Amino acid sequence: MDGLDLLKKDWKKREGSLPHLSYDQIYQMLWKRSSSIVKWIFVISIIEFLFWGVINIFMADHEYWEEMEQIHLKEFTVATYVINYAITFFFIYCFYKNYRKISATDNAAELMKNILRTKKTVKYYIGYILISTALVALIYTYFMMDYHTSSTVVDDMEKYSFTPLQWLMFAGIMIGGLAVFLGLIWLFYRVVYGILLRRLNRNYKELKKLEI
Repeated sequence: MDGLDLLKKDWKKREGSLPHLSYDQIYQMLWKRSSSIVKWIFVISIIEFLFWGVINIFMADHEYWEEMEQIHLKEFTVATYVINYAITFFFIYCFYKNYRKISATDNAAELMKNILRTKKTVKYYIGYILISTALVALIYTYFMMDYHTSSTVVDDMEKYSFTPLQWLMFAGIMIGGLAVFLGLIWLFYRVVYGILLRRLNRNYKELKKLEI
């Protein structure tokens, strides 16, 4: 039981040695704590956006773009960058709006509604990251396999092709690797945003009890 629970218990029972807090005082504590959590969600999303932006800048050298052009993915890669940045920026804007709404909230019912909205936004954001990563990875894998199938040459200059079993094994390895990669991404977001969402959910439950 944390300090807020003790204070709320004292406020309800009106006994003990702790200071007596009014409904408004307890609400203010929950409001400030919720506002701080949503602010951190907004800040972390910006840091994440900048981090991946820097990584992409360092990765996208001349050789990288030449390779993308060889496997006919240059235009797709550019479009992917543009769309991904645009959608990520949209989510950051949503986080900012959620923070502003919570900061301006003046009643428990509205605060509860804004907390639920923030939780949904974070879940949609994580869902977008996982789905878009899976789709882009599958598309890249397909084009790379198609390129190497049509252009790989052995010493005698004859084109080499995989047997059906080799293709099946290769596809299984790629799908397994993608599943592990997506699992690591999910775990990362689960840790980073999950901690904040759990705290936010705890505030929501406290507000719900306060309204009863």
